[in-house]
Amino acid sequence: MSTVAEMTKLYQPSENVIDFLADFTAETTPVSAAGVEDFREVLRPGTTVFITFLPGSNFEDTIAVATRLRKEGFNPVPHLAARSIPSAAFLDENLSKLRNEADINEVLAIAGAVEKPIGEFSDSMQVLNTGLIDKHGIKKIGVAGHPEGSPDMSDEAIASALEWKNCFAARSDAELYVVTQFCFEVEPIIAWDRAMRASGNTLPIRIGIPGIATIKTLLNYSKACGIGNSINFLKKQAHNVAKLMTTSAPDKLLCDLAEYKTKDPECGVIGCHMYPLGGIKKTAKWTYAVIDGKFK
Repeated sequence: MSTVAEMTKLYQPSENVIDFLADFTAETTPVSAAGVEDFREVLRPGTTVFITFLPGSNFEDTIAVATRLRKEGFNPVPHLAARSIPSAAFLDENLSKLRNEADINEVLAIAGAVEKPIGEFSDSMQVLNTGLIDKHGIKKIGVAGHPEGSPDMSDEAIASALEWKNCFAARSDAELYVVTQFCFEVEPIIAWDRAMRASGNTLPIRIGIPGIATIKTLLNYSKACGIGNSINFLKKQAHNVAKLMTTSAPDKLLCDLAEYKTKDPECGVIGCHMYPLGGIKKTAKWTYAVIDGKFK
């Protein structure tokens, strides 16, 4: 991890890094989207943009943002947060709206950061099992991956869930893939990918990458998400209090992941998902600068 200033001065992205970033996906919340006048001024046409659903949010806002993104030329992917879905009828109705109003063809099915479910679903597997996603002609489904574990699930439960999702993909015509939590070091990612592959995972994986943000912001997000190894990594970076407000870039992680993908063609990693923790404009500008080789 380098500061943006250091990277601008020193970093020369390799073709492997550029290829790895080329089809990156991004995300926004309805609140963040309200601060973007036109996404075409921030992202390039056709970019896949996930729409995060935060606890207590109104799903109508998700539908509105998805509709807007489609009209502006992007591929909107709304989050279906199981624990925030009140009923199968609600899910059915809103999937219909998403199809009719935003022409979505892809969703991300997750459990959601709610301690107690508000309705009949407690995990994404129950949502998948309803058959409603298939009913509405949605054939591409993202599911969650946890290279560094989760405060809400044991490692055994996480592995079991991923096994179930592989079986679901095998018995359906849906195209499933994994999107992981954001990480800061490559070692836990590689170890997790190899362990999942050894246990039978065949779903392609997008690794979550923290976008351009201050070390303080990254540390706060890591604490909120309960990402232990990353918290320890960041604490080392933030040992000098003066560096807390330094803006950091994920250059080393990207280089390491691109190298891993190149050297191990059987690895499950296919690309990355950029978490715009410091704002989508900053992260998109930096990412495109790498893709275009403007740091050379």
